[in-house]
Amino acid sequence: MLIGLLTGLVGAGGGFLIIPALVWLTRLPFKTAVGTSLFIIAINSLLGFLGDMLNYQIHWAFLLSLTSLAIVGILVGNKLHKKVSAVRLRKAFGWLTLAMGILMLLRELSASADLI
Repeated sequence: MLIGLLTGLVGAGGGFLIIPALVWLTRLPFKTAVGTSLFIIAINSLLGFLGDMLNYQIHWAFLLSLTSLAIVGILVGNKLHKKVSAVRLRKAFGWLTLAMGILMLLRELSASADLI
């Protein structure tokens, strides 16, 4: 619930909070936490899509092409996961999260400056 509250307040995706929570609170190995987080995100996305499907017109060609790319990414990631250590993956995740946080902060500061 705390992760849902935080991501709802800041408007960011929950993956970057779910993974550390799974590692720290449940002591899951990092790679297992990543897979679990992706599963949670997939279920949330599916439920959101099903809700929107009744209210909006779906651009099926775009949806299917994006889904196909995601499936290719899953297959490539599945092949690579055995070649990348959990320590390297954790470091890369941390740097990526930091970089995305800085970009979001800069974007918000830029938007705030435009309002002044």
